[in-house]
Amino acid sequence: MSPSVSTAEQVRAALAEVADPADAVHLQRFFKTGPGEYGEGDVFLGVRVPATRAVAKRFADLPLDEIDVLLDSAVHEERLAGLLILNLRYARAGKARPRDPDAQREMADAQREMVERYLAAVRRGRVNNWDLVDSSAEYVLGAWLLDKPRDLLAELAAADSLWERRVALLSTFAFIKAGDASTTFALCERLLDDRRDLIQKAVGWMLREVGKRIDPALLTGFLDRHAARLGRTALSYATEHVDAERRAAYRAMR
Repeated sequence: MSPSVSTAEQVRAALAEVADPADAVHLQRFFKTGPGEYGEGDVFLGVRVPATRAVAKRFADLPLDEIDVLLDSAVHEERLAGLLILNLRYARAGKARPRDPDAQREMADAQREMVERYLAAVRRGRVNNWDLVDSSAEYVLGAWLLDKPRDLLAELAAADSLWERRVALLSTFAFIKAGDASTTFALCERLLDDRRDLIQKAVGWMLREVGKRIDPALLTGFLDRHAARLGRTALSYATEHVDAERRAAYRAMR
């Protein structure tokens, strides 16, 4: 590899420079890395998210193979940095908007490869905590599927992996921001009975965003139909901006 091309090792070194061992202890507790917890065994350097983002921006041209190296790391912040760099590369490719048909195909092929690598990382369990999912799903997979069939999200929502299910839900944030709640509602209906806390929170969060960003009536219409089946956590998140009287009525339906 040419010396002028950035490497995963350089990203690792940059993260190590801004790591704080005291923060590592706090982050391991915060992200539930103990035995039997959802982040069991994850390793932290002690790098705060703003610092990780700053490192990612420095290495925004990191080759995809080197991003894969980061995504396969045992260290949480290295995986996060890899995902943030992938976001940057995907967004930059999308902004190019070439007029030449060959260049358009090349851009689409580049984005497709990024999405495929992202999905591969998800499926091999490397996007395996809520911050990793929430920092990437809408920006890569969701952005890619904005103008494409979304059957893949139904497959992910039916997966055994908690993280694949959360990726499916959080990918729909891209659609919500574009004014489309249909896929969000379809996945939330599919996951109504999923009682994993991180799925409950994601369901409620996405429903709340529909009401906030698109139309409150869409949210209340969904809740009128489904509040009785929503878990307590999901309902609490979803009704955060609903008036108190209506919120109490939904709670009484459970």
